[in-house]
Amino acid sequence: MAAVPYLLGFRPSDGSIAVTASRDRRIVFAARGDLPAPGAPARQILEVAANLVTVLRRQQPINDLMIVGYGTEHIDPALLTVSEALTASGMPVLELLRVTGTRVFNLTCGNPDCCPPQGTPFDPTASLIAVQATAAGQVALPNRAAVAARFAPVDGAARDGMRRATAGAVTRLTAVCAAGAAAADEAGALAVRDALRKHDDGKRLTGDEVAWLTMLLQRPAVRDLAVDLTQPHDRHVTFWADITRRAQEPLVPAPATLLAITAWRCGDGALAGMAADRALQVDPEYRLARLLLQALHAGLPPSVLERAADTDRSNPSDK
Repeated sequence: MAAVPYLLGFRPSDGSIAVTASRDRRIVFAARGDLPAPGAPARQILEVAANLVTVLRRQQPINDLMIVGYGTEHIDPALLTVSEALTASGMPVLELLRVTGTRVFNLTCGNPDCCPPQGTPFDPTASLIAVQATAAGQVALPNRAAVAARFAPVDGAARDGMRRATAGAVTRLTAVCAAGAAAADEAGALAVRDALRKHDDGKRLTGDEVAWLTMLLQRPAVRDLAVDLTQPHDRHVTFWADITRRAQEPLVPAPATLLAITAWRCGDGALAGMAADRALQVDPEYRLARLLLQALHAGLPPSVLERAADTDRSNPSDK
């Protein structure tokens, strides 16, 4: 239970349900969803359960599941309905828990000696799992808003500076494109390599460098090279989050999708999904972001990325 916020990347809010799947005593998958409001029709709860069943079946073989609900006792009926639906589908639920503040309630144990009806107090920040996760560089942000803040647009003077820098990049790219598509792609490859190298050396890109990079990332070949060169570690997550924050709004989809892909490869499904959503807010037809979001919703592993990228590259006119 203490591991759930670190698996998701943030602490679930009240009204949430989290499911972790284990194989040979090792957690192999975690997902979060929203429960219907108390008093909602039973069919809405069953729809939540049906979606979880579909996703979890793709993670087979699974030995057992743990369900954790967040909120007051009003969500207990919904949690029990979801648990019964998963069990009926052949997925064994090992534990059904509810967390309220700093207390945990076991809904499957009726022994008051080990599972008192008033709940068991716990400190999620002081557990061994929390200590180990923090030492490994994993964090559990307080909520989804804190996750979104990692790539929220800059404002004020920083935004004004990026607007001017992007105008200059437009003029520069127009001149490069006059020499042909190959020249533009070559400039893009150089910009991507230089940007990642500079970041890995501990340096932050200037506004002009970010503007130039985000202009060139509009070219599918340049973006695909960036996918290949980006590594699945937090440094590159931080890099693409910064580029997404500083990009002018029309240029956001490419860096936001690169952020989503990098976060997905690092196992941060929450950040990946929210970054893909950000890309689609700007351009609802951005193909690679849509493919990634579909894979996330289906509970598919990052290994499907190669097939998605191959499909995208076979249609160079697609974004």
